[in-house]
Amino acid sequence: MPDAPALLAAASGVALGLGLIVAIGAQNAFVLRQGLRVEHVTAVVAVCALSDLALIAAGVLGAGAALGRVPLLIPVVCIAGAAFLLGYGLLAARRALRPGALLPEAGGVRAGLAATVGTCLALTWLNPHVYLDTVVLLGSMASTYGAHRWEFAAGAGAASVAWFTGLGYGARLLRPVFARPAAWRVLDGGIAAVMAALGVSLAVRGLTGG
Repeated sequence: MPDAPALLAAASGVALGLGLIVAIGAQNAFVLRQGLRVEHVTAVVAVCALSDLALIAAGVLGAGAALGRVPLLIPVVCIAGAAFLLGYGLLAARRALRPGALLPEAGGVRAGLAATVGTCLALTWLNPHVYLDTVVLLGSMASTYGAHRWEFAAGAGAASVAWFTGLGYGARLLRPVFARPAAWRVLDGGIAAVMAALGVSLAVRGLTGG
């Protein structure tokens, strides 16, 4: 049975993973659009989920190795990560105060599988934020959990797979909901709260070394 630190690391990974992924953005808009159109949903979900898993693993391996050689960098990473999370939370809070609707059109000509996968890969791998969020931030945060960094990574990976699967296949059910700005207000408000809590927790970890 997993011990408490391992479960805490996994839960933190889930929370941070969802907080970083669940936001209005180009990738999520594309997944939602494909889900609403019922067009190559499996391929799109697979590309997004597998890409995130690969990026999370790369981040844990790279950041963990670097911080392992220079342990004094961990407090610096914690404080920098806390600043990023708090800033991200403020942006989410601002979006919550000024929400918008995201409702891609459901009609139109169907795109081919190759074109759809190519677009999805471009939105994922050519987006500079994915490297900051997934490789640098998630990887660095995972390294602060030491021996339980892979539990943290597993939690973040599970959150990613669950989110893209739910968004892609549940889009048709969500269409009436996310046509209303109030839905995004609630969503971004929740993201702001999660990011603020994680940011404060990470700052305390960096300042106390715990």
